[in-house]
Amino acid sequence: MNVLKRIQNGLTYVRIIAMGYLLVIVLGTLLLLLPAATVPGEKTDFLTAFFTATSATCVTGLVVVDTASHWTVFGQLTILLMIQVGGLGFMTMGVMMALLLRKRISLRMRGILQESMNYLQMGGIVRLVRMVYRGTVLVEAIGAVLLSIRFVPVFGVSKGIYFGIFHSISAFCNAGFDLLGTWSGKYSSLTAFHGDILINVVIMALIIIGGIGFLVWSDLKTNGLHWNKYMLHTKITLFSTALLLVAGTILFWIFEGDNLLCGMSIKDQFLGAAFSSVTARTAGFNTIDTEGLTTASKLLTSLFMFIGGSPGSTAGGVKTVTAMVLIMYVWSNLRDSRGVNIFKRRLDDDTIRKASNVVVISLLMAVTAVIFICYMQPLLSVEDVIFEVLSAIGTVGMSTGITRDLTAASRIVIILLMYCGRLGSMSFALSFTERKKTAPVQLPVEKIIIG
Repeated sequence: MNVLKRIQNGLTYVRIIAMGYLLVIVLGTLLLLLPAATVPGEKTDFLTAFFTATSATCVTGLVVVDTASHWTVFGQLTILLMIQVGGLGFMTMGVMMALLLRKRISLRMRGILQESMNYLQMGGIVRLVRMVYRGTVLVEAIGAVLLSIRFVPVFGVSKGIYFGIFHSISAFCNAGFDLLGTWSGKYSSLTAFHGDILINVVIMALIIIGGIGFLVWSDLKTNGLHWNKYMLHTKITLFSTALLLVAGTILFWIFEGDNLLCGMSIKDQFLGAAFSSVTARTAGFNTIDTEGLTTASKLLTSLFMFIGGSPGSTAGGVKTVTAMVLIMYVWSNLRDSRGVNIFKRRLDDDTIRKASNVVVISLLMAVTAVIFICYMQPLLSVEDVIFEVLSAIGTVGMSTGITRDLTAASRIVIILLMYCGRLGSMSFALSFTERKKTAPVQLPVEKIIIG
């Protein structure tokens, strides 16, 4: 009894979240290994099932087998369930079920939920979960209906509706899994609909709504369109998201104007550029051939994948707010300003410290992974390996096509990156460390040369 109590006391909120995601991945792997999950004539080994379960739970979208042609409906629904649990967070889903069953939410569960959703305070967390549940059902349902309008004439009523539901959930959760492989070719994603306004706009809208964060949802619901009433977090999130979307669309249009977008109508070029800008920030879908992107576009996509979506959302990456905080920190230092100020508010030192930790840890993990994979598979292009690694750690799911060529060791590295990316690089690092109280004593200061 004492041993169990010690174990329970040793499980911090971060460790519980880490173990929860791992449990979902293990259960998903076992379900995908069942014969009912694989179509006749195909074989699923443990690593394939484990890779797919991790990719789905971590809402990444990287695949080693085509989702439509390899998995049965049972396998696809298993993947879809993992996407939904991974997108909203297993704790959020658990609390949703408890609320539906009218169970009491303990203080410990509220604390874990606060950590899981990156909420600023414990008060009001259950109310936020209720809003997330209703909002998710509403947004995914609207997305499914709109997508079905296009899919039903192509695939029939039942299959069209099923495709609409699957792709709506996958897009909202920023997962990137698709079921079009048996129709438009394996691993083709949404390239067959590159000029379809309805498909492009709906998928982009779902990605953005899922990627701005649940805290922003709450603020928008409370304050409507009154910008001055928004929290600083919401202002930074909306501003950085809009900036990245607009800048990304313009840059992709320029970089691919004489390449993949060449010969398309102005409308199709705009849709292709806009979709590339949106999906690069953790969604994983693509309407133009990722492998054929110019080097400039691949580098831009890599940058966007590293930044990702916003905190407390279905998206991954180091997050838009983190990137904005560091940019403003550098800008303030260059101007020799007193403190880091943004939107008439000053950021505290702890926020800047945490943002620095997240970026540095993520970069170290990415660089280590790139070096390891390049050592294990020297024939792979360094450019493609960097793209793959950032796609995994940013839980994006975009690939230049090398995922299927990775060896078992390289795939394990990608699995670890996807897991760390969903959990959060800093949270992953903290799960292995103990937070010890530090004595109020500091060592002597000595200056060093920087730059």
